[in-house]
Amino acid sequence: MKKQFILYILSIVLAIPAIAQNKHNWLSFRGNSSLTGITEARVPEAPQLLWSFKTGDAIKSSPIISNGNIFVGSNDCKLYAISKTGELKWKFDAKTSVEASPLYLDGSVFFGSLEGIFYCLDATTGEVEWKYITDGQISGSASWFYDKSSKQKKILIGSYDFNLHCVDAKSGKLEWKYESDNFINGAASCNGEIAVFGGCDGFLHQVDVKTGTAKNKLDIATYIASSVALDGNQAYFGNHDGEFFCVDYAKNQVKWKKEGAISYLASPSVSADQVIIGAENRQVYCFDKENGIIQWQFKTKNKIEASPVIAGNSVVIGSGDGRIYVLDRKTGQQVWSYEIGRAIVGTPAVVEGMIVVACMDGSVYAFGEK
Repeated sequence: MKKQFILYILSIVLAIPAIAQNKHNWLSFRGNSSLTGITEARVPEAPQLLWSFKTGDAIKSSPIISNGNIFVGSNDCKLYAISKTGELKWKFDAKTSVEASPLYLDGSVFFGSLEGIFYCLDATTGEVEWKYITDGQISGSASWFYDKSSKQKKILIGSYDFNLHCVDAKSGKLEWKYESDNFINGAASCNGEIAVFGGCDGFLHQVDVKTGTAKNKLDIATYIASSVALDGNQAYFGNHDGEFFCVDYAKNQVKWKKEGAISYLASPSVSADQVIIGAENRQVYCFDKENGIIQWQFKTKNKIEASPVIAGNSVVIGSGDGRIYVLDRKTGQQVWSYEIGRAIVGTPAVVEGMIVVACMDGSVYAFGEK
């Protein structure tokens, strides 16, 4: 009996990353494998620029933060590891642009390149632990899940080779591939049982992560360029026609839909009662989670490709107008903004007392309290 209890506790421990997602860490593109873009971290009332770090080209990749260290890709073909004070720790040459956001898991950093190569690096040294080759560019972040049957962690990778790839996190060995009908641009969200993603084939796909086989797919009629957020039995996402959806994926049917936003390239953030997303018509929308009624809108000065982060009672979002904004989550009123001057297309990384954002001017910026 004692042995069974120890094995049970061990299985729980193995299912938790070595550095857990919490208000001090932002370990992936949207903060968690369900891609809900939410944290309990506190945003400073009046953030100030702490430092900036310059790379060699524009940055589309979203930064992540693990134990104070920042990881981000650049169009200069490098993945950078930067200290919490803005100093270079190491950089890795991927030989082609790194637009995908990295993922931190158990002491390793995972990311893909536009050449279609997916890398696993030692987070401390930047040394290659393994690499996996797809047949198309990788633009979206990886996600991960814990496989209860094998007691191993698995990585999910979407590629322009039309496939969602599942590989072992330790070895990079292929577990399975699921083929869609067109490019996969965004990240796959995962709740440990299914992976959900939209693609350029215009379908919302549900894949059994144990077998790599289709559970369902729903025709959305036009392509889905961004990532899907999962919350309970609901999937939230926007498409290129400016329609925003709440889909009950268990029933494989649309629960509600909202039109009129031109197009969505961003991914939504989901709280207990709200869904928040920016669109190419310059608007940030806050929808009632249950019925899709718009609670508030906030207009920036250019199109929005960046995904928001809900941080407590604040919303942090970058815009194509070159500004990063903090909005009040309940009212949508602007609390703070900072003008960088060039478009921001990536998700900010938000941890307790600090916001880190990358910009198309090729720099990473950190804001906080001095």
